[in-house]
Amino acid sequence: MKNNSSNLIFIVDDDPDDRQIILDAFLENSPQIDYVFIENAEALLENLYSDQSDYPSLILLDLNMPGMLGLQALKEIRSNKKFSHVPIIVLTTSILHQDRKTSYELGACCFLKKPDSYHQLVDITQSILKLWLTDIQMIL
Repeated sequence: MKNNSSNLIFIVDDDPDDRQIILDAFLENSPQIDYVFIENAEALLENLYSDQSDYPSLILLDLNMPGMLGLQALKEIRSNKKFSHVPIIVLTTSILHQDRKTSYELGACCFLKKPDSYHQLVDITQSILKLWLTDIQMIL
């Protein structure tokens, strides 16, 4: 049986460079957390449905990936009671209002455009950690 891990973040993005840059930004803020790279939405769902690992404390989800889109994965995750509680933050290059609207309608906790600079990404990851991990853990 899976447990919710308070120190595990899934970084779901098909671009290996983006995954690494996101990881680097998180590590500058919180090296004690475990980060798992997931290359696409199908692999994300396989991981969540598998009994091999704990549920993450947070999923960072790109929208535009080959195969299943991030929005499809978001919809499926939110429809499954086993892991619908996991916070999902959309981090994408999309600037489309419809993507933002649909993400929130499907249950995303936050919709963020990937920033143009590494410094901005460090700031964003710091805010994500503070808002979605530190503060929530203090309440629990």
